[in-house]
Amino acid sequence: MGKALKDKVVLITGGASGIGEAVTRRFIQEGAKVSIIGRSKDTLAKMKEEFGENILTYQGDVSKYEDNEQAVQATVEQFGKLDVFVANAGGFDGFAKFADVTPEALSKAYDFLLNINVKGSFFGAKAALEELKKTNGNIIFTVSGASFYPDGGGVWYTASKHAQIGLMRQLAFELSPSIRVNAVAPGGTLTALTVIPPLRPFVEIVDNDTKASSIKKRNILQLAQMPEDHVAAYVLLASDESRAITGEIISSDGGLSVRGLG
Repeated sequence: MGKALKDKVVLITGGASGIGEAVTRRFIQEGAKVSIIGRSKDTLAKMKEEFGENILTYQGDVSKYEDNEQAVQATVEQFGKLDVFVANAGGFDGFAKFADVTPEALSKAYDFLLNINVKGSFFGAKAALEELKKTNGNIIFTVSGASFYPDGGGVWYTASKHAQIGLMRQLAFELSPSIRVNAVAPGGTLTALTVIPPLRPFVEIVDNDTKASSIKKRNILQLAQMPEDHVAAYVLLASDESRAITGEIISSDGGLSVRGLG
């Protein structure tokens, strides 16, 4: 079998940790050249050292339009084009309870988290748009089980992930037929996704064993999912094998939608 993403050029936000890192690794295995945006200089340096000429790293903040724009420009300068944009960078609210959070912290949390999860998705898609038109490329959003159901996070995270679905569907409509737009919705996954600073005083941090047990109870396959469990969905959507798919969400969540009331 050939490599599914041979000769593809991909830009992934949040591509140096968690699900983004797993997707980056798999895309390179599948023959893609990958550019990643991240915040941690050390993590980006390690990825560059490991993957060499197959990767371009850019330290930036997805909530700033110019950082998205510069990352796209750097990608095209390095690799000649852009085929796929993956809006993956995200923040989490740690299940902070609405009733417990002060109005001031509520406002700060709103700005902090929605700037990353929602505005970052808007900005990344906009910055990539003209280059994706040239290649008849596609956009993939990392959404969540919280895009559909309550208690996948607190109100900030749940609202942000619902918003991404609306953005994805409207873009799929507006950007057709030249650009496909889809999403992957992972369920609870064991990653290092940290709670945003404004909400840390209102959140109880749990260890990984407790987190794994909780995730297993929530899905019918009883899986404590790892980032690698989701990557095949991204490969499919990024590849030409999915040329008839747009406006869709692949749920990679252990069967949340059929779990009933259990």
